[in-house]
Amino acid sequence: MVMTAPKRSDQHAPAEEQPTPRTPREFFESLPPTFSLRAEIIDGNLRMSPSGPLQHARTARRLSRALIPVEDKNDWESFSGDVDVFIEGPRDTLVPDYCLAPVNAPLWGDRELLSSALIMVAEIVSTGSMETDRATKPRIYAEGGIPIMLIIDPIASPPTITVLSDPEKGTYRAMSHTQLGKPVRLPSPVDFDLDLDTSTFL
Repeated sequence: MVMTAPKRSDQHAPAEEQPTPRTPREFFESLPPTFSLRAEIIDGNLRMSPSGPLQHARTARRLSRALIPVEDKNDWESFSGDVDVFIEGPRDTLVPDYCLAPVNAPLWGDRELLSSALIMVAEIVSTGSMETDRATKPRIYAEGGIPIMLIIDPIASPPTITVLSDPEKGTYRAMSHTQLGKPVRLPSPVDFDLDLDTSTFL
């Protein structure tokens, strides 16, 4: 015997139901764009954190402006704290404070840049992100094959900028630490013709 449900008026029809997220990845993909919170998947766990302070945005903007000649020369573009990066391998999603990528870099889905397509990322350390920015994210970015990572650390004593490069098996094999205020040379594939003036990050 076939049973049919009674017809309901279209006026009272329920909205189309969405499946309940079961994993951090599904929950992340169901989130609407958030302008005051940053949603990331780190080591398989969904983390929500406030957007960085004004100094984060200012430093990221100054880094972006310094690298405009590199962007123009190579047909690259940059993003400052407003793009999701899908980390191939661990399937995490990070939101770097700064990201350098080819124009029209490939996406995972419709909102995340693929890590394998990126040129460089940068994180700006704050009191609430010290462990994540200094240790956790470098490992994840290396796992994703991103050639260069910068760690701009204005709260270190003394303030420093760390350049990580040559990723292999979840670690960056090349590392250099420079006190903020001194010039830094960025390695391949950026190959910045001039030393990067880090005094603007203080």
